[in-house]
Amino acid sequence: MTRRSVLIGTGSALPARIVTNDEMARMVDTSNEWIVERTGITQRHIAGEGETTSTLAIAAARAAIESAGIEPASIDLIVLATCTPDQTFPATATLVQTALGCNGGIAFDVGAVCSGFLYGLGVADSMLRSGMARRALVIGAETMSRLLDWDDRTTCVLFGDGAGAVVLEARESDDPAAPGVLATRLHADGAHNGLLHTDGGASSTGTVGKLRMKGKEVFKHAVTNLADVLREVLEVAEIPAAELDWVVPHQANKRILDGTAKKLGLPIEKVIITVDRHANTSAASVPLALDVAMRDGRIKPGDLVMLEAMGGGFTWGASLLRI
Repeated sequence: MTRRSVLIGTGSALPARIVTNDEMARMVDTSNEWIVERTGITQRHIAGEGETTSTLAIAAARAAIESAGIEPASIDLIVLATCTPDQTFPATATLVQTALGCNGGIAFDVGAVCSGFLYGLGVADSMLRSGMARRALVIGAETMSRLLDWDDRTTCVLFGDGAGAVVLEARESDDPAAPGVLATRLHADGAHNGLLHTDGGASSTGTVGKLRMKGKEVFKHAVTNLADVLREVLEVAEIPAAELDWVVPHQANKRILDGTAKKLGLPIEKVIITVDRHANTSAASVPLALDVAMRDGRIKPGDLVMLEAMGGGFTWGASLLRI
């Protein structure tokens, strides 16, 4: 019998406030046309007073648990991916745990920026398959707006806030076509720290710092790294790219999505795209887009779905699931 981590529920949450490109143009020297042409973004959600990474994570988690049709108390593992925690410590995952009423299990944060959800998924999958837990809640949640330099038009237009969550359950099956996480591959290369980072930290400046990015260099690495890791996961799973039903990518930039699909020979119609309305929500973007596509009926039981992301560090990864 093979033990697999099966996706049984998804959920997401967005701040109430929507900021359009025209509103951004009143704040910095930019325009709707400039932003859409270079990124595909038309709007983003920005957290307001009382909205934090934990409140968004809790709302997304509750939606995922409701979707799964389970009791919160049955969750014995929470992995929360974020680079914008509520506190330096303890982990924001413990705030989610308390709000859900499932204290006593495992709860911790992972930090891999935009790849954080993929890293969290890989960790949770390993722990479920090892028998350390039975049901896992994996969350990506961010308030990126609190890291932005609102005078830097090259970065402040790119990001938004939000959260996405999935519930995974360990199941055993002899059927090779059974649902579950089929393969995951993760990578990092710290040599590129300076291309996408914050200029602060608890042990260096005593501040959270502001986000800094060299966009052209990040774009080049993203298209190459994402195409490579997708091929790697397909090779491990022994599944040709043509059999993929959907790709759910990190929603950073429409041009990166187009370039990655082209490198793999995949039609863009197979790529779930939400960057236009959510912008880049870092670790939240993959589970957010996955929830959108699950709820609108595009992704169906039995589909082969590839998740992928790349973020600061650099970190990158991909995971193949049968729904």
